[in-house]
Amino acid sequence: MNVVVTGGAGYIGSICVEELLNAGHAVTVFDNLTEGHRAAVDSRARFIFGCLSDRAAILRTLRETHAEGVLHFAANALVGESMTNPTKYFRNNVAYGLNLLDAAVESRVRKFVFSSTCATYGPPERVPMTENLPQRPINPYGESKLMFEKMLEWFRQIHGLEFVAFRYFNAAGASARFGEHHRIETHLIPNVLRVPLGQSSHCEIFGTDYPTPDGTCIRDYIHIVDLADAHIRALEPGKNGFYNLGNGEGYSVRQVIQACEKVVGQSIPALEKPRRAGDPPRLVASAAKAALELGWKPRYPKLEDIVATAWAWHKAHPNGYPD
Repeated sequence: MNVVVTGGAGYIGSICVEELLNAGHAVTVFDNLTEGHRAAVDSRARFIFGCLSDRAAILRTLRETHAEGVLHFAANALVGESMTNPTKYFRNNVAYGLNLLDAAVESRVRKFVFSSTCATYGPPERVPMTENLPQRPINPYGESKLMFEKMLEWFRQIHGLEFVAFRYFNAAGASARFGEHHRIETHLIPNVLRVPLGQSSHCEIFGTDYPTPDGTCIRDYIHIVDLADAHIRALEPGKNGFYNLGNGEGYSVRQVIQACEKVVGQSIPALEKPRRAGDPPRLVASAAKAALELGWKPRYPKLEDIVATAWAWHKAHPNGYPD
């Protein structure tokens, strides 16, 4: 299939591009490199520098590449920033995303796969979290993703655009070639690994008084290659709807630090800090729907295996990608 990947120079997008190419698809990456890195784009893919704010550019890209499928990763994704600059999130994630949807319809794209988030749920009524839980986001980031989900459903009803939207939990790990390098890093595992890399004296724990066994937040971690596998399965004809992607197992912040210590073979000091606003105590996915309907099963369900791939990449690329 001819596939255009928006945000294909970013963390998740770059590894999905790699796996798409390995599966035999022809891939074009469309990215403005504000969050991504040119060096993270697989050399087998075509790269087009562009922004979704430019409707003509994205329409031209879809037409020139005879795009049959679109994987849409391009977005701003910092929860804290969305609380101080909601305009940026609604403009980039919703308004500019609409340019992409219009172009997909106009160029007769067959399948649209969207990178959504568990942040659309807000604090869950129960865990493990299923797709039919109420969606009540508590920040503009989650709200912007939910708005795009709703747009997709209307475009399916009105234009017949077949789509799959994946609600990610915590993406982690790396492939042998590509890994995680954010200019502003908020994810736990890479921040913990900064200590054994010699780039920080300690990691941080935000909140130790949650109603969890060790008092720290519990999250569901999913390997980035497993995420990519789900996206490839979603391109199959007839697949449609909303799916959670997670391992179904929750690990506390302290457990993640312990796993990192075991993988790197050294102690990692942690500084305890107050809670961050809006952090739910426990977020764990039920991915039973993806397993049943997509035939998807994580190949890296163990936290230590996920951390080991991240550590291997960070050791090989201690400063990330060259900018």
